[in-house]
Amino acid sequence: MSAPDPVTIVGGTGALGFGLALRLAREDVPVILGSRDAGRAAEAAAKAAEQVPGGAIEGLANAEAVTRAETVVLCVPFRNQSENLTNLKDALRPGQLLVDATVPLAAAVSGKATRVLGVPQGSAAQQAAEMAPEGVRVVSALHTISAATLADLDSALDEDVLVCGDRRADKREAALLIDRIPGLRCVDCGRLEMARVTESLTALMISVNVRYKAHAGVQITGLPDELWPDPAP
Repeated sequence: MSAPDPVTIVGGTGALGFGLALRLAREDVPVILGSRDAGRAAEAAAKAAEQVPGGAIEGLANAEAVTRAETVVLCVPFRNQSENLTNLKDALRPGQLLVDATVPLAAAVSGKATRVLGVPQGSAAQQAAEMAPEGVRVVSALHTISAATLADLDSALDEDVLVCGDRRADKREAALLIDRIPGLRCVDCGRLEMARVTESLTALMISVNVRYKAHAGVQITGLPDELWPDPAP
């Protein structure tokens, strides 16, 4: 693989964003942790650097953080998705790839984590695509990955990441980043509208994991060895 480009994680102080930052930094991906509070971002970056010595990890306020990378991963609770995208409207720029990991769980409005809220656009990812500035490329991913397992660097990963988006090239770009993490395999699940299905699987996995006191993920069987071939010349 070529030397990785930096990635910004908005919501990098949260459980999923922080765990993802650790895993990417361990694979030599430069990571910028974004937070509404620059101080919290810096604290989280320092904590991550302790766990991944030699990792290139920086913490910044969200608006500055998203200017530092061509790929931005949005790892915030559903209740904060709209606010974050509104605040970042002038910071995001055409051509950037926005990987949305938002899940519209009822827990966002004090409901059950095993229930999914209806989103007028169809899914949280489609809401992100509607709110993002024109030219920002949106894909959906990372909904069924356990934040606790990501953050535990001693835990081996062995699961699939379900990726949705309207352009295969965009999905492939996200997959090439996520596939750097050993044990994760990205699967093309179709157009962005399919995110309404992949997002809802989070509620299913929460229900399963509560019952079995586990951090299980998703695996899809019977697929070919090469899922993201190089585009034809």
